[in-house]
Amino acid sequence: MQQQDQILPRIGFIGAGRVAKGLAWGMAQGGQRVGAAASRSPASAEQLAARIAGCRAAANAQDVVDRSDLVFVTVPDDAIAAVAASLKWREGVAVIHCSGATEVAVLEPAARAGAQIGGFHPLQLFADAEVALAGLPGCTIAIEAEAPLLSQLEQLARALRCRTLRLPPGCRARYHVAAHYAAGFVITLLNQAVELWQSFGIEREDTIRALLPLLRGTAASVERSGLAQGLAGTYSRGDIGTVEKHLAELARVGPDALHLYCELALRSIPLGLERGGYDEHRAEAMRVLLRRALKP
Repeated sequence: MQQQDQILPRIGFIGAGRVAKGLAWGMAQGGQRVGAAASRSPASAEQLAARIAGCRAAANAQDVVDRSDLVFVTVPDDAIAAVAASLKWREGVAVIHCSGATEVAVLEPAARAGAQIGGFHPLQLFADAEVALAGLPGCTIAIEAEAPLLSQLEQLARALRCRTLRLPPGCRARYHVAAHYAAGFVITLLNQAVELWQSFGIEREDTIRALLPLLRGTAASVERSGLAQGLAGTYSRGDIGTVEKHLAELARVGPDALHLYCELALRSIPLGLERGGYDEHRAEAMRVLLRRALKP
């Protein structure tokens, strides 16, 4: 074990919120050497450190830098640049942020001091650190770095039992937008469904309980069969009569609900065509209905 400790890099965290806790606890469970954490909230740093043998709540962020070989900056996105610019970095240390949307170049002050810089973004929801920790195995971590840090971060992801995805420079905002469509915006759409059911008297919690199995089944279908073959319902079959009923009902609900439906439906038609559920003639008939409904 002593020899292993000499080989493993010392890992530290600046910021001790949900992302830091989930990653730090997961790394420690994977046999990594997590040694220090600092936070504006001392209680958060102490909570992170308490579950990891040999980890301490550092007095400040500079203390983490001085004690670590790999420093994970897990502060809110808007604070990353300020953290990078405010600390004394050194050659041989690596500085990694965990933001999906922020470019790695924001860490340039550390690079000018001789540090390696990189990005390490888990494609996982971190609304709760415990849930995120349980969900880390099997998820994908998007990594951006140059050698030798790149291979080091990929090895760290494997210790977390995660898949890896290499991101090229300059694409993080687009990558992050796409992730929202598969995560947060799914909840937004679920909320739209809840509001529609509430409008005819179904209680919110009853609606969520009814729709969650449908949501899980949809994800399982995509995992099993792919996007096009996983599509089900009206736009997998080209049910024009049902489309007309939907549009008429949503016109009574209001323009916002109608507009959202039409935009989503128009983007479902190419998948229905790919699936082989109908021909181009039927697809165009649905497009005409949807575009007409979008007109003021």
